[in-house]
Amino acid sequence: MDLPALFVGDPALIVVDIQRGTAMPPEVVGIAHMPGWQDRIERAERLVAAAREAGVPVVFFQEVHRRSGVDFGRELDGAEGPHCIEGDEATELWPTLRPEPGEAHIVKRRYSGFIGTEFEILLRGLGVSTLVLIGGLTDVCVHYTFADAHQRDYHVRVVEDCVGGSSRARHDAALDAMEYLQTGARRSTAEIIDAFAGLGGRPKAAASSALVQGEFA
Repeated sequence: MDLPALFVGDPALIVVDIQRGTAMPPEVVGIAHMPGWQDRIERAERLVAAAREAGVPVVFFQEVHRRSGVDFGRELDGAEGPHCIEGDEATELWPTLRPEPGEAHIVKRRYSGFIGTEFEILLRGLGVSTLVLIGGLTDVCVHYTFADAHQRDYHVRVVEDCVGGSSRARHDAALDAMEYLQTGARRSTAEIIDAFAGLGGRPKAAASSALVQGEFA
């Protein structure tokens, strides 16, 4: 069976929670990460550079929880310990993967990028139809953002060699679940970079200053 078009309408690159804790041990950050983070960071850097070169909007998510714990909800009922605490080094965005002026930075309190944020308003303003997801965790924030985007009728692609799970088994299962929702969802870094290059470099989409600063998160 032929795969669907990689991009339907205009795409946006969604960078999900690539934070400094990615490189820290789970007993420090409260969450386990499967091996290979160095390679995923390098691919993410190339994807962000390619998106910017092509004029594709880039949206950066950052999971942050208040130190009081008031906004954790049920997140600590499972395997995860306290994580992404406001003010901790581990919570900071990765130094080379941060928004440039005019790019959106959204702070979120839940796994899905749609819950309690201005994400959907931003996407409507940008006029995009296809979301390209990178970052982590494959089985948590990436998966739930993918599912919520799917239920809002977006076309969604997950860059399978640029997302990392809490374990390899959970990573693989989440990728399978996303492909179940949208055939052709699983794509590679090389495919996405080539597709961005084929867009020919368009004027960059502008986000409002409020959205850039994540003031409504």
